Amino acid sequence: QVQLVESGGGLVQAGGSLRLSCAASGSIFSIHAMGWYRQAPGNQRELVASITSVGITNYADSVKGRFTISRDKAKNTVYLQVNSLKPEDTAVYYCNANGAYYTGTGSQIAAFGSWGQGTQVTVSS
Repeated sequence: QVQLVESGGGLVQAGGSLRLSCAASGSIFSIHAMGWYRQAPGNQRELVASITSVGITNYADSVKGRFTISRDKAKNTVYLQVNSLKPEDTAVYYCNANGAYYTGTGSQIAAFGSWGQGTQVTVSS
């Protein structure tokens, strides 16, 4: 199917910045949308930002003006620039993508929805 690998997390002081990356690989036919979610201990996973194949973006209210999502379609990669980090941004950040992939049977394609393994972002006060 399609695999997602995130990178770029780490420990940063409040006010700092990080750039998260997520690369998709596999028998990709097309990717419709990619996004970033996060999950803090004891909390549900929540949408942080998403971007469609035509560049339409959506952000959680809590990150508007601080986070920027972008996408390199040629590389099947999505980025999340996170600035002005706050301790409450501490969480595991997960990449998500959905689209279509080649099944391996002739030219047959099927839908996919994939998650990455997550990357930890820790913001110290």
